[in-house]
Amino acid sequence: MLIKRLFSSSHAFSSSSASLNLLKIGSVLKQARTFTDDDVLGYSKLTHDANPLHFDAECAKNAGFSDCLVPGMLVASLFPRIIAAHFPGAIYVSQTLHFKLPVYIGDEIIAEVQAVSIRQIKNKYIAKLSTKCIKCDGPLVIDGEATAMLPSLVMEPPNLAVTSS
Repeated sequence: MLIKRLFSSSHAFSSSSASLNLLKIGSVLKQARTFTDDDVLGYSKLTHDANPLHFDAECAKNAGFSDCLVPGMLVASLFPRIIAAHFPGAIYVSQTLHFKLPVYIGDEIIAEVQAVSIRQIKNKYIAKLSTKCIKCDGPLVIDGEATAMLPSLVMEPPNLAVTSS
């Protein structure tokens, strides 16, 4: 039921062989997201992360930030969301993360996942992916690398932009 609700607003995907969109080296998958107070509160309730930097503006300012921070792991959760949206049944194997700049509530973030290498093992594909989050006004806030086991190279984008380099 939850899966149906998550994807209920998705566009239909045509599976005819002429319209298959296959992941290849250089393919870039993107998603934009603006995090809200409710997102941070929901994340905190789920993870029990009560760091005052996320809820107390004075504490955040005393630590050198201009306002409350969005938890870095919440921002990084865009990466597995993009992969799972395009490849239902994908298994997230690993992720490295480098937190470069803070993300504040209301910042529009663009997450990108780019295929760096792909290899087939039996009937599965192991994809190494470059991952990054950028504020819409340009600065890089998170980068890293992910590895995912994909059931197929056929992408099924519900509402995410797909480009190839």
